[in-house]
Amino acid sequence: MKRRRHDIFEPVAIAEVIELLEQEYGSREWKPDGDPIDVLIETILSQNTSDTNSGRAFACLKASFDCWEAVTVAPVERVAQVIQAGGLFRIKAVRIKQVLEQIQEEHGRISLDSLKSMNTAEAEDYLMRLPGVGHKTASCVLLFSLGKPSLPVDTHVFRLARRLGLVDSRASIEKAHGLLQEQIPPSKVYQVHIHMIEHGRRICHARRPCCHSCILRGTCPSSVD
Repeated sequence: MKRRRHDIFEPVAIAEVIELLEQEYGSREWKPDGDPIDVLIETILSQNTSDTNSGRAFACLKASFDCWEAVTVAPVERVAQVIQAGGLFRIKAVRIKQVLEQIQEEHGRISLDSLKSMNTAEAEDYLMRLPGVGHKTASCVLLFSLGKPSLPVDTHVFRLARRLGLVDSRASIEKAHGLLQEQIPPSKVYQVHIHMIEHGRRICHARRPCCHSCILRGTCPSSVD
């Protein structure tokens, strides 16, 4: 039964979604790793481009500069040239330099280690005060590097959440972040993120979703037979 309260599923429904996706794709162990600065810059480079292109741009950036401090003193044109494989390279070059410069100014060095001692909300607030950093970028740093249960809501997660009724169809992606965060147990945030992306890529496409072969078809109010 699809029970609703305040335009979202009750907790039992999200638990069912989590269980069904785990049956389909297996359990995922959450192993945060990587320097938070690296993850932050990688995520900025990933905006509006493919993983392949952003990965190439990040590799070029790391190979071209000995340290992040070297990026802050390099001309923006040089940084843009290095990361051009990632798309929107001029905009991203400016943003990357601004972010690194602000962190350096506030901490005396380019490090986000101080976020480790903060709770999730405090760390998220700090990251979102950096130039051009929104919920998704902040959540990627928190989830993948710092081990804090903040859900990155990308296009796949957002699409599935609306189709499943986990968030109202009129909700913005920013509002969806908070609504989903309230519903998902902290220990399951990483797995839900990975599973929803995988399901969005394989089954719940933006156009012509494969509802007939979807593990969630009995739960999804948007399912089409």
